[in-house]
This record gives sequence, structure tokens and C-alpha cells, in this order.
Amino acid sequence: MKSIRKNKPVLVISSGAGISAESGIRTFRDADGLWENYPVMDVASADGFRRDPELVHRFYNERRRQLIEAQPNEAHRILVELEEDYDVYVITQNVDDLHERAGSSRVLHLHGELMKIRSVSDPDYIESLDIEHLETSPATRGKRGDLMRPHIVFFQEPVPMIEEAARIVSKADIFVVIGTSLVVYPAAGLLQCVRPGTPIYYIDPRPASTHGIPNVTVIQKTASQGLRELVGILEKDRK
Repeated sequence: MKSIRKNKPVLVISSGAGISAESGIRTFRDADGLWENYPVMDVASADGFRRDPELVHRFYNERRRQLIEAQPNEAHRILVELEEDYDVYVITQNVDDLHERAGSSRVLHLHGELMKIRSVSDPDYIESLDIEHLETSPATRGKRGDLMRPHIVFFQEPVPMIEEAARIVSKADIFVVIGTSLVVYPAAGLLQCVRPGTPIYYIDPRPASTHGIPNVTVIQKTASQGLRELVGILEKDRK
């Protein structure tokens, strides 16, 4: 990710599953403990991968095929347009690549990237996938023979990019949270990294309680609707 520049106001976005829901990607909040009919801990946890790596690989291949069919929505495109007037940094909990496909130039994935796999024995070795080169079940080996796993932060694993995310949030002139329940940690803790006095906007059709969070404006709308409203607010503030 490029270094933070100060020639424009720094606008930091924290996006969650809600921004991708408009593209047809199911959210955990709607899953009632299941994700596409699988128990979440069977397919999205470190223990689940150890128990049945073939199941986990098969599950994520299904998600990849779904993602390839999905398209960025208006919310993703609005964030790209905001780069004309702001240094926009997207910190996303999502593992899809819709921000990148829309054209966002600075995206940090807290929970990994769906279209990548990495070596079990050498975490720095990562391979990218596409529709013609999806990994195959059973448990996949990479191009050099390594046993591979999804490049995803499973439940029960630390979030390696959280310190970099906290650093970016601490530089924000404006902080925007989109489509998240504010209960998934450590991502939800990024609110504590915002400098005092920094305006915070929270866009979600079912917002969580913001009691105790200073300078927060809640926009109770979908990601696209809320971002359209936010653009109007920012334009007024700049005049």
C-alpha cells in the first residue's frame, strides 16, 4: 500500500460485508450460524481446516465461482470517485476483490483474499487464482509442490494486518464505516484509533449501537444509498 500523502484530506473507509451484499454476496449476519449451508466453524476456522482441508478447499472454490459472477456495485464505484478529492484508503473485512475491480487504488484486506492461496509451510509464498486456474480439491498443492491453504484469516487466527490498519486510521481526517455490525474484533476496535475530533460516519441499514462513540453520524441506509448521502454531506462541508 502506498504511503499516506497529505496534499488531500485523508478519507479512511472501513468496509464490511454490507457493501458486498448489494453485489449478491451473502453476509454472515444473515446466515444464522451457517454460511451457504455449511457450519461456519467447519469451513472458516483453523480447527476446521485441520480436520478436513478438502472440505474447506471445496467450500472456498464455490465462493470463488460466486465471486467471479458478481460485479462491483454503486457503493464500490462511489469510493473510487471520491479519490478525485480525497486520499481514500479502504480497509476491508471482506475477502472479495470487488473494491479492486471497481478501481480503488489503496485496499488493505484484514481477513485475507479469496482469490489467493498460500503455502502451509511458507506463509510468504502466495499464488493468485482466476476462473481458468481455480485450485482443485482434494487438498491443493501449489505450482512448486507446497501444500496450500486459502489465503484467508480463519477464526482462531490472528489478524496480521491490524497494526497497519490502525496506523492508517490514526491519520484519517474523516473515518467512514460501511456495512458492518461493529462486533467483529479486532476490526471493530479501529474506532479507538481515530484521532479525537475526527468526524465519523456509520452507514448501515441495521446499525449497531454507537453509544459512547464521539463525533459519529449514523446514516441508516444501504451502502450505495448511504454513500450518495455522504457525498452530499462532504460536498457541503468543503464549500
